[in-house]
Amino acid sequence: MYKNILVTLETTPTDRAIIDHVKKLAGQLGSSVVLLHVATGVPAQWNKSNAAGEEIRQDSAYLKQVKAEFESAAIPTTATLAYGDPVTEIVKWITRNKCDLVAMSTHGHRLVADLILGTTASRVQHSISVPVLLLRAK
Repeated sequence: MYKNILVTLETTPTDRAIIDHVKKLAGQLGSSVVLLHVATGVPAQWNKSNAAGEEIRQDSAYLKQVKAEFESAAIPTTATLAYGDPVTEIVKWITRNKCDLVAMSTHGHRLVADLILGTTASRVQHSISVPVLLLRAK
């Protein structure tokens, strides 16, 4: 059913819920996983793939660690680091690549907070035609 699952990561504790859920799901379905994180700092915004610095080092190390976690569960996994605006880059990745499901953790903001803060998950969900699995972080 879901051969290729895109998992978007923030590199925060919020990710744990979706990581654990997708590991089970992908393991049961024999799916492959792509981990995607979008670096948003000033170097990433201005220099895109030429960005360097502590944020890029930490993000790359985090993706490597989570990739190893999936691979230790025998789930074929790749990891991608994008640069810039998360919504734009996630939608761009989905448009250019094939995936059957997009999996994202959410913060669980409500009403006014969503209006003020906006939500990456909601904006992505309304911009694509691929099924989206949203899991509220604990």
